[in-house]
Amino acid sequence: MSANKYVSDVKTINHNNEVVYNYLSDFNKLGLLLNEHTLAQLSQQIPNGSIDDFGSDSDSCHFTISSMGEAGFRIIERDTPKMIKITGEGKIPFELYLWIQVLPLTPYQCKIRLTIHANMNMMIKMVAGKKLKEGINKLADALTQIPYQ
Repeated sequence: MSANKYVSDVKTINHNNEVVYNYLSDFNKLGLLLNEHTLAQLSQQIPNGSIDDFGSDSDSCHFTISSMGEAGFRIIERDTPKMIKITGEGKIPFELYLWIQVLPLTPYQCKIRLTIHANMNMMIKMVAGKKLKEGINKLADALTQIPYQ
């Protein structure tokens, strides 16, 4: 297995960095955004699968992927108000870490950058590597669209 690193472009969010950090560091807030329509859209990205049974608490979220089983994410470290480190859990086929960095630009604007560290064997890298490379920027873009409050 080899470690692979995928880094998003730096994105700007028109909210205070502490507001953004507090929102992203609580999986319960993510749960408020996920509804049946959103899960159906995410499911389209999974070949022969669907995402169901989403649940969360402040430190973790879990869901069922029909083609794999139960999976989820857990916050393993918080560096208030600038970084959140998350790891994958359950039936994720490789070791995965996601870092979300949040830095202030102005009192009402911040920038974010996402980094994925994934330990994958060569076969999984051939299948998932391109999707992770594309997906990291899509995720960063999606985080700029959240109605932070």
